[in-house]
Amino acid sequence: MTAAHPVTPRTARDTLRRSLAQALRWLLLCCALLLISAPGHAERVRDLGAFQGVRSNQLTGYGIVVGLDGTGDDNLEYLTQAMRGTAGRFGVQLPPGISPGLKNAAAVLITADLPAFAKPGQHIDVTVSALGRAKSLRGGALILSPLYGADGQIYAMAQGNLAVGGLGVSGRDGSKLSVNVPTVGRIPEGASVERAVETGFDSGAELRWNLYHADFLTAARVRDAINARYPGTARVEDGVTLALALPAATDTRASVMAAIEMLSVVPAETPAKVIVNSRTGTVVINSAVRLAPAAISHGKLVLKVDEKIQVSQPAPFSQGQTVVTPQSQVSAEEDGSHLILTKGGASLAKVVDALNLLGVGPSDLVEILQALKQAGALKAEMEVL
Repeated sequence: MTAAHPVTPRTARDTLRRSLAQALRWLLLCCALLLISAPGHAERVRDLGAFQGVRSNQLTGYGIVVGLDGTGDDNLEYLTQAMRGTAGRFGVQLPPGISPGLKNAAAVLITADLPAFAKPGQHIDVTVSALGRAKSLRGGALILSPLYGADGQIYAMAQGNLAVGGLGVSGRDGSKLSVNVPTVGRIPEGASVERAVETGFDSGAELRWNLYHADFLTAARVRDAINARYPGTARVEDGVTLALALPAATDTRASVMAAIEMLSVVPAETPAKVIVNSRTGTVVINSAVRLAPAAISHGKLVLKVDEKIQVSQPAPFSQGQTVVTPQSQVSAEEDGSHLILTKGGASLAKVVDALNLLGVGPSDLVEILQALKQAGALKAEMEVL
């Protein structure tokens, strides 16, 4: 029989160290598997699109703001006609041929958004904007005015005191001082809803859901997510619209719609695009942009013209004349001339590093990107604003 080796403290430490190392390797392997199998950045369905018909509607109207401190429209003809109509509704008839001075009144346009499912009696905010020569709407009150929808029907009535964030003053000598915009104001909850808009929520066997941006892959993924929760509910009609067969009962339909909006979906990667704002010099490149193999050279040619005037004066009492001789010095310099090579499939970070190496500004960057696009090396769509 062989004698058993005694267990020394050193042997125990080595065994413990190997066990810890093996456990650490297993932990790192599990983390790597979790990272590989984890889905991409998921978004809620409600952030990718909206149900058709469940949206806000724009309202507009024409009205008169009164009570201004001499900053109104004065004698504008359309304001005078509106004041005659307003006064006539209250039984006050202005004599013909009289044009009242209306420095304390202003003609305005009223805009508002009517939310989905808004019911009669509810209140919405309105924005009031001067239409004519009014200098300020501060301190004014809007007279009762109807708000119309796109179909010409009255959906709300607006009235109330304006909250104006701007300030404008002027002096007799023509000097002016303006802070923000004094000719635009708001009336919080200044309009009462008088008519509801039909959304189609409680009618029809199918309800349609529309993507904010057309994408067939994203539409298919949303369909799969909905059908995984409610089998046979969704089908794709096109790159934007999904048709949903929902229960007829409004309470059950609302519950299903709420659950669908909270589903998580990984949207398709956005197409490669470069946005160029030629007015501000802003260039935005998204992460999907790639470069094919290309060589880029960029240099700046700087021309300098230095004009000097040399004056030659004669000696005293020499009866000579002062002579002015112009001297011109023209030079040309080419700075920043570099040649860089971009490898195929270069990512956004490598594209930025390469362009930074050239030391280009926004205007030069636009020229380089356009040249790469024409050469077929820039795999992206360019959009010039």
